[in-house]
Amino acid sequence: MPFLIAQNNFQFIVEFAVLLTIGVMLFLNLVPLSLSFVLLIALILSIGLTLLFGFDAISLIAPNLSAHEFTHPYGALALFSVVTCLAAIYIMDDVGINTRSLRNFVILLIILIALVGGTVHRDFLGMWILGLLVGFFILSKSFRRKSVLTIKRVGLVIITAVGAFGFFQALSTLINQPVLSPILRLDRLDLNSAASITMVLQNAYLIGHNPASSYWGNATAGFADGYISLPINLITLFGLPYPTFYGILVSKKDVIDYFVPGIFGYGYDFGYIIMFLFVVYIISVLIIGLKMLRQYREKREKGNKSLLGREALLIGAITAFISQAWVGLFIINRDINGTALVTFLFLGAMVLGHVLLIKRN
Repeated sequence: MPFLIAQNNFQFIVEFAVLLTIGVMLFLNLVPLSLSFVLLIALILSIGLTLLFGFDAISLIAPNLSAHEFTHPYGALALFSVVTCLAAIYIMDDVGINTRSLRNFVILLIILIALVGGTVHRDFLGMWILGLLVGFFILSKSFRRKSVLTIKRVGLVIITAVGAFGFFQALSTLINQPVLSPILRLDRLDLNSAASITMVLQNAYLIGHNPASSYWGNATAGFADGYISLPINLITLFGLPYPTFYGILVSKKDVIDYFVPGIFGYGYDFGYIIMFLFVVYIISVLIIGLKMLRQYREKREKGNKSLLGREALLIGAITAFISQAWVGLFIINRDINGTALVTFLFLGAMVLGHVLLIKRN
């Protein structure tokens, strides 16, 4: 069926999202997801990402290593894994299992990921803190517990964030590594973001954008030019019949990918109508996810033990989806573009994938 072969980035993203959601639905219904299995996988993923982010942090100062910026594409996955662990711990607490050692280990992972991930990217640290706040709020509501988010603790988080900002700035000065300086990053954004946003606002249409404003000139169609795309290796893997552009991510595509929030990136490449539909998709996923989470809670409180693993997964997925959507749309487009877009669509599928399960049960 040739009409199913993607002719541009937008069609490819939509088809990929649909297939991914179907695949996750099948996975959730065919694989026995016990709470212990879900906890084990979440712990392995959390440890693996901690090591990966740690290697990336070391690469910033090691002379023979190059940084890969893993926090952009996989930061939300780390949040998904640790919140899933926390949800499993809450469930185990409810049945009287001693989780003190496990809880302390997960808290250690949370701190380590914050340190090494925040060293590489300060926007990741913002997503991490926001995600944990959202996660603890959802956990307190799902398990009818007193919220851990007191004014004192929120104040402590703010003080810690300010202290971390000062620490990285002092460290960058002490060891002469400007890449660690948060002030340098803010200056870079301030220097470029206003011009980038102005360019977007002047050239974005209801559908697509002014082709003359694109870096690629006559090679563009004025719609889905590749500013917002899945990873290029996916495009080349399937041999899709539309152009891809190499070697200009930092020097040119930064105008859309790095220096503007995602709402401007999606608004420019696809047009305002598609951007609006994308926001509708995000809101719809959240509403559906929260309704399914309420059903899981009701079943658990009635004594149904068969869905505990899925409930933990859903809590982790909703938390990470909310946090990535917020940071990607309103802070930096790179957190919801490229490989990060694959992560985002996966998290959305991990929420929507529970629909078939809920209806069956």
